[in-house]
Amino acid sequence: MPSPSDEPTPPAGVPAELATELSQCTPDELRNAIIYAQELLQFHHETASPVEPGPNEEILRATKRDGYTEVVKRTTCTEGCDDCPHGPYLYHVKEESRPEGGKRVHWMFLGDVYSDDE
Repeated sequence: MPSPSDEPTPPAGVPAELATELSQCTPDELRNAIIYAQELLQFHHETASPVEPGPNEEILRATKRDGYTEVVKRTTCTEGCDDCPHGPYLYHVKEESRPEGGKRVHWMFLGDVYSDDE
């Protein structure tokens, strides 16, 4: 069982009541909430976010901007790294149309993110 200090921080814009409610859900309830949220997005004619964490990645913040999503994420090596976790790093993420059809997600690395006390 993960410790409370490992619990992810909700992204900006998520109401506190919703974040509290979600943090108390079981994994099955969370999966069902994701399905429901995706159905609501489709109902409102919105697409799902192109921002999905990869293996050993944690999205710390995702902020929708005009034409891209600003993402701050941290990565963890699979094993044997004394410097883990790495980051946080800042990216601009865009969904781009491919010439042969379809879409692809393009992550542009911008650099390290420093806290105010560094």
